[in-house]
Amino acid sequence: MQNSETFQNGRPIPVNSSFELFAWFFMRLSGILLLLLAIGHLVIMHLINSIDTIDYQFVVNRWKTPFWRSYDGLMLFLALLHGLNGLRTILDDYLRPGAWRIFWLSIMYTTGFILLFVGFLTLFTFQPK
Repeated sequence: MQNSETFQNGRPIPVNSSFELFAWFFMRLSGILLLLLAIGHLVIMHLINSIDTIDYQFVVNRWKTPFWRSYDGLMLFLALLHGLNGLRTILDDYLRPGAWRIFWLSIMYTTGFILLFVGFLTLFTFQPK
């Protein structure tokens, strides 16, 4: 059994960089919010409603109210940023500073921006037929 001095739970709180401290807190807060949002989504989409009722018209009716578009938008935003921040942390852990690190971070940020843009474009410009 290890004592509390040698056993460490999770990633230590960063003290050298305010950005890293913000990213560290963001991962914890967004993880909790995502858990609550995902459970709500699961309950509404899979427990309250059967697969027979979830179709195009169900989504149209759901997205008529700004609440559900905002709910889905918040889930999209937090999930994408949470995942990108986790991937950034992994890349920082395994890539040395230099051209390859810049290349992969650029690919990651570009892909993340495109996915966020397309997701929000779909979510907030959706017009039913």
